Amino acid sequence: MNQELNRVRLGNEVYFTSIRDRKFKHNCISISLLTPLEKETVTVNALLPYLLRRGSKNCPDFTELEKSLCELYGASLSAEVGKTGERQILSCSIVGIDDRFALEGESISAGCARLLGEILLAPNITHGAFPEEDVRLERQNLIDTIQADINDKRAYTINQCRALMNEGHRLAIPKYGWADKAGEITPQAAARQYASLIDTARIEIIFVGCGSPEGARDEFARLFGSLDRHPQPFTPQPIVETAAAVKEKTVEMEFAQSKMALGFRTGHLASKGEVDAMKLMTFLYGGSPFSRLFVHVREEKSLCYYCAARFDQITGIMLVDIGVERDNQPQARAAILEQLDAVAKGEFTSEELESARLSYVNSLRSVPDSLSGLESWYLGQILRDASATPEEEAAAMGAVTREDVIAAAKKVTLDTVYFLASKGGEKEEAADE
Repeated sequence: MNQELNRVRLGNEVYFTSIRDRKFKHNCISISLLTPLEKETVTVNALLPYLLRRGSKNCPDFTELEKSLCELYGASLSAEVGKTGERQILSCSIVGIDDRFALEGESISAGCARLLGEILLAPNITHGAFPEEDVRLERQNLIDTIQADINDKRAYTINQCRALMNEGHRLAIPKYGWADKAGEITPQAAARQYASLIDTARIEIIFVGCGSPEGARDEFARLFGSLDRHPQPFTPQPIVETAAAVKEKTVEMEFAQSKMALGFRTGHLASKGEVDAMKLMTFLYGGSPFSRLFVHVREEKSLCYYCAARFDQITGIMLVDIGVERDNQPQARAAILEQLDAVAKGEFTSEELESARLSYVNSLRSVPDSLSGLESWYLGQILRDASATPEEEAAAMGAVTREDVIAAAKKVTLDTVYFLASKGGEKEEAADE
């Protein structure tokens, strides 16, 4: 194993995780605020990382902020909004070169940690409000991002299927919220919600890179150790075992290629072995160019332009999505279900199973190729109360048997079908096909 993993508690629901891999020349530090998805707060929450990215008390504008980043040898700062299960994840991160490249022996990683901590804990808030112009600009950016969701028809179809599948639950809430709610955000409301998050959110700090994390860890221990916070307990809703009835929805739009997404329930997976079997089953079913869906639905029957399956362990949901001619939709749907039934009956060869296993293992091997890949991997592990390295996860795949895969397929049941039907007319990007 190349990575050295360490995790410590710095304060009340504040954790510092370091992953050291000496092949890199840079270090990445991220701070993520984890908070439940709620209709009342999701939109204003989505604005906050981008407001924080604009500066702090000591760096109240982009000019001062960029000056500080230049002094850290051209470090880069970014913000992001994510969603995992029923949680919204609000992140700010900074990437800088390792301390050994500093000309005068200064600790660049400690400086990066100091600046990132300052951005989070000493934002540019005056008299209980963020700067009005900053809010105006980022509010419009957020509205544009939300409204642009429909431009990627494939992602839009998947998101709509997931929302329909989980209607009335937190899982259905979009990570950026809603455009009309974004337009209502005031500088004062943003500042109030910021204060609430700092008080109640779980905070995960992750250091990934080649250097020593000690300087950054000590800086964050100083910043967060004495904070009087009141984190709220988080209890996710139980995973839905199976649908009472299949939900279906068809929406028509003016564009060239129809899209369809099918949402499946995988039920409660009680053990790590069952989870591993479901992951491998998903790869065999629709996770690679050698999968059952690709070979039999796309290649042999020519019923779709693309087809893929993905499994979300946290939600217990498997999604299949395809690009399809409108007239072929019924046949494509039947063929997708037919292939799932074939896997559940064990109608696949040993070569197919090993190809799926190798494809999955190869995808894991690419995780340590980048700082962002490692940061995303270990945050995912943390959210699942796990700590496996990509290498350990790959090794676990070797223990999954043919019988395990068949048992996993038998647990999968159809829940929702969302069909974005083309009226024809608008042409799409060739890459989407």
